[in-house]
Amino acid sequence: MWLKYFVIFVLFSVSIKGQDDGLPPDVETIETNVSNAEPDFGKPIPVEDTPNGVSPVNPNYEVDKSLVNISNSLVNVTKNPRRTYQTVNKLGKYSTFYAADYDPMTSDTAPPDTDQRGGGTPYTITEARLAEIRKHMMYPFFDKGGSDNNLGDFQKDIQSSIPQVHKNLNFQLPFFGFRYNYTRVSVNGYLEFSDPPPNYDYPLVFPIKEWPKKNDPAFIGIFFSRCRIGNLRDGDVDQRTPGVYFRMERDLRTRQDRMGVEIRERLKWDIREGVIGSDTFDPKHAVIVTWKNVSFTGGFANAKYKTNTFQMVLATDEVFTYAMFNYLNLDWTSHTEAGGDSQNGEGGVSAFVGFNAGNGTRSYEYNPYSQASVIRDLTSVGFGNGFKGRHIFRIDEDILLGSCNKDIDGANLPLKFAPESGNMLGGTVVNITGPCFNLNDRIRCKFDVSNEVFGYVVDKNRAICVQPQLFAEGWVNLQIAVNSESFKWKGKYYVESPSSATQKIFFKDMKYHEKSPSELKITWEKQNLTTNENANIRISLWGYRETTMKPVFVYITDIADSVQNIGEYTIVPSQYRTRVNQFLTDIKFGFLQINLTESIKVNTYTTTQTNIELTPVVWSRPIPLGWYFQFQWENQYGKNWPKVLCDDWLRTDRYLKNFAHELAQCPCTVEQALADKGRFMPDFDCDKDSNPICYYNNQALHCVKTGSPTLEGSEQQCCYDKNGFLMLSYDQQWGSSPRRCHNLGKMPYNEATKVPTLSQWFNDMVPKYLCCLWQEEQAVGCETLRFERRPTQDCVAYQAPGIAGVYGDPHFVTFDDVEYTFNGKGEFALVKSVTQTDNLEIQGRFEQIDPNAYGEVRATQLTSVVAKGNNTIAIEVRRRPLDSRWRYRLDVIADNRRLYFDRPSLKFQHFQGVTIYTPTYILNQSEVIIMFDNGAGMEVVDNQGFMSARVFLPWSFINKTIGLFGNWSFNKEDDFTLPDGSRAAIVSNINDMERVYNDFGSKWMLDDVLDPQKGRALFHREFGRTSATYNNKTFKPQFLMTPEDFIPANRSADIKRTYEICPLRMYECYYDYAMTLDRDLAHYTKNYKATIYQYKETTRTKVVSCGVLETPRFGRKSTFLFVPGTKVTYECIQEFVLVGDQRRECQADGTWNIPEYGYTYCLRQQEYSQRQAGLASGIIMAILIPLILLFVYLAYRFLQKRQKEKEAEKLEEQQFMDQQRRAHEAATKKLTEAEYASEDEDSNVTSTGAKETTVY
Repeated sequence: MWLKYFVIFVLFSVSIKGQDDGLPPDVETIETNVSNAEPDFGKPIPVEDTPNGVSPVNPNYEVDKSLVNISNSLVNVTKNPRRTYQTVNKLGKYSTFYAADYDPMTSDTAPPDTDQRGGGTPYTITEARLAEIRKHMMYPFFDKGGSDNNLGDFQKDIQSSIPQVHKNLNFQLPFFGFRYNYTRVSVNGYLEFSDPPPNYDYPLVFPIKEWPKKNDPAFIGIFFSRCRIGNLRDGDVDQRTPGVYFRMERDLRTRQDRMGVEIRERLKWDIREGVIGSDTFDPKHAVIVTWKNVSFTGGFANAKYKTNTFQMVLATDEVFTYAMFNYLNLDWTSHTEAGGDSQNGEGGVSAFVGFNAGNGTRSYEYNPYSQASVIRDLTSVGFGNGFKGRHIFRIDEDILLGSCNKDIDGANLPLKFAPESGNMLGGTVVNITGPCFNLNDRIRCKFDVSNEVFGYVVDKNRAICVQPQLFAEGWVNLQIAVNSESFKWKGKYYVESPSSATQKIFFKDMKYHEKSPSELKITWEKQNLTTNENANIRISLWGYRETTMKPVFVYITDIADSVQNIGEYTIVPSQYRTRVNQFLTDIKFGFLQINLTESIKVNTYTTTQTNIELTPVVWSRPIPLGWYFQFQWENQYGKNWPKVLCDDWLRTDRYLKNFAHELAQCPCTVEQALADKGRFMPDFDCDKDSNPICYYNNQALHCVKTGSPTLEGSEQQCCYDKNGFLMLSYDQQWGSSPRRCHNLGKMPYNEATKVPTLSQWFNDMVPKYLCCLWQEEQAVGCETLRFERRPTQDCVAYQAPGIAGVYGDPHFVTFDDVEYTFNGKGEFALVKSVTQTDNLEIQGRFEQIDPNAYGEVRATQLTSVVAKGNNTIAIEVRRRPLDSRWRYRLDVIADNRRLYFDRPSLKFQHFQGVTIYTPTYILNQSEVIIMFDNGAGMEVVDNQGFMSARVFLPWSFINKTIGLFGNWSFNKEDDFTLPDGSRAAIVSNINDMERVYNDFGSKWMLDDVLDPQKGRALFHREFGRTSATYNNKTFKPQFLMTPEDFIPANRSADIKRTYEICPLRMYECYYDYAMTLDRDLAHYTKNYKATIYQYKETTRTKVVSCGVLETPRFGRKSTFLFVPGTKVTYECIQEFVLVGDQRRECQADGTWNIPEYGYTYCLRQQEYSQRQAGLASGIIMAILIPLILLFVYLAYRFLQKRQKEKEAEKLEEQQFMDQQRRAHEAATKKLTEAEYASEDEDSNVTSTGAKETTVY
């Protein structure tokens, strides 16, 4: 027995020796003890000749024994740099062994599958290796290797009878708004994600118009045709097997094996340099699908030698997706069913090239090549990464072409550029793709109406223009012209106002607001300028002024020069003490600019052109310049320079026109402000959801501002305290403040007071610093600013808006609170108001709800709304399909373009006469608010695919509205006004909804043809859809509202569940759940109705305001409230004394009680003492003066009496003297006795001659 085994051993040894002798000299053998080896097992099979001259890159590839499911065999590992080998065990499994310099980028043998599982020595790619592998246009695909069948990536299951195979991706692939974790690979030149129709008509048109009756497939079509696997020619260089290849590379970011690293780096830089706007893309997963030597169906036998070879490469980070089409060879264009001939596959309708989103939504056809005879040119154009035949697209949301197109012409050709927005101040480097450029082309760029600027050609696909300074905001035209051609390549570029632009320079603290800070620390992302760690930067200061009608933006000085770009810098204001800017000291605010000291070079794909040199620029937000000019202002105006500058501003502002009378009145409470969606939007400087710092409105809970400028360009601001009441500037410097200039500016933007952001800072923000922040709150200038120049307008005259809404499937609440259900199918007018000043049209589209478990649901729901105001563009908000809601819930379409609000600088977008924004806390675009300049607004909300629209109208629309939301007149009876002006009867019974449908609702259906009474449909049309696509006048919904009336008795469980889910007596919820059996719809029906009535209750709650009650200067109020019942107590600060009423009360009639002691104010203690002393002196004088006057009077009377007595005595004496004189004269004349007697009688003198004294 042992002899038998000895003979077998000898023979086996001889056999092994023979095999070793047959090995090439550079093959290493490794022996192992195995058994049951087949006779031929272990014989090396040459697989690949790798190119000569390729140096080893990774010498660490070893035999992976986990792949060798054998025993008693020899394992041969090649040391030949030109060969790899497979061995086959008796189970038919293959094991592949690799040469030391195996190159997966050029080999036809797949790398080990275990590489993707990690392990081994991490591979590091060099720049030289990356440059080498990027020289190949086609990405690797393999027809050998693999652990199972030695077929590599070749899909053997795809045959004429099985044209496609299913592939699970196990990652999310965003495509055209949808997201998939699987795909189907078809021999017919596309990847498919949903079922196709049974047959196609040529030429192909997508989306399928008959959807949903006919399937509309989602697919990525690199060469969508009818294909079959062709044959190789003897002379073909690439002898890999004809057919379809599929390779998936997952988890590239964490991979450390050679294949993973090289695919990741190759894809990353091919896309970053090939597609504008992809500078930060880092691929996470990749799919490589190759159609090699495929022919067309219906051809003769020898037509199988007419073949095409093309490749699709998909790369995604599960948010962004890029598709690369590599066309290596196209020998035929069309199959026989499409009219192609049977010999050469030419003529008829060529293959479709493009993308279809499916489900009747959107498509993109790659013109002019798709289904056209020039499709052959795909191999010679594209120029992606410099390769002819490479075409790159971004395909996750919209389809954006990353390659140039030289074969189209027209007056309005689509221009692609990135970034799509930039700071108004300029300096943004805009990369442009559109026409195919030649290196010597002269590129002219025109932003808006500014002067044209010259661009630079980077390569065939890409040119660069630097955005100039633009006094504009919002979406403007960006046009380019090549050489002497006209400006025919056009796109829309968003100009960000400086206060809302993406912030790129940051201050570490708030010291820059101070009058005299010791230092300012700034930071920035250094990669925004360059990746060169040794680059130097310049920091400069710029300012703005309006001294004439033409605004001026000027350079002031360099803050620092030639400092290293480390991302931070400390500004020390004292270093600029000796600076003299003689003609610039009138500038009060400005901006910091950071740019490179030396320009950076942009490499091109050719060595015939000098590198392009560019200087990237970043800007700060607007800042006050007290820290820089303080020393110059002190020298010019003295120590109290803020007062001097404030007084100068006040004097200038008094000469300007009054603007406050045009502004909307502030709501009294924050609840009212939040409910007034048509007039007020969040002030992003003080927003409870995104920016609660509120530097300019300290202690405020939330601030709102008007969304559109007034006719004069002004803006209202309303701030609310923690109690939710309006903050008044009469009470504190942090109160609400109207503004002469709106942050959005006013057209034309190039005039004083009309420049976005800059005019507002010049006219409204600068005085806050000069008069208040850099002085005391009680300074005369600050009080003049608060009380006279920018006083808060109280809310006494505020009028809350009227509100109407639609929700569910669908239910309506009119402005006058009429509730009804109308299940119309089509497009209808919700609100129509056509007057000279209040022109408004709001329309809704209602589509049938999807079937439930029991079949068709005869009800509809709101799927789109569109609104248009005074001479504005139409704004449409559309529900997205259920499977495409992973990133955005709603589509917003304006000016025939989809808008996105996923970046901070684009959360708020303004068009002429209309403003659109999403709340800062909404990141998925599920809530959109539209504001018109006439005060009308609309809020659209989506939850789980169920929309609700609410309309907010100011009182100027009273008795001016018609449509499904009724006539707002505070009278329910006229809500069902028909287009011709007649009225239908109001329905109060929920089971009379058929009458509402026939007599009222259906009358408001719209068409694309203008109707003088209803108008025309305003919805955005695309892909051949019209109003007739949606309108169905014959549709008959379920009119019965009570579940028991239309749910069969055998479905009692559904009836029971309806009443369990819905609250008592809420027929809308009953109806919605009973019709659809959808708990989400029932829930949001309850929610939406409650929200509408909550808005109504808020706006109808009467808030009585007693108006402004000024806080006395140098004093305080116990409360700033102004509602009835408020009792205000005054007190003065230290060293001041209160004069006047100490308490005031707000009465129920909205007035403050009449003061008993007059106007309340605070007096300095010294002045009060002086007044008191004066008062005491006054009292004393009041007593003394009358006494003195009396004494004087009595003395006067006494003296007067004495004077009279003296005069009487003098008179008596005079009379006596006269008597003596006459007596003497008589004696002298010897008068007779009779004459003397006569005289005695006349003189009362006795005859005795004695004098008689008379007593008075």
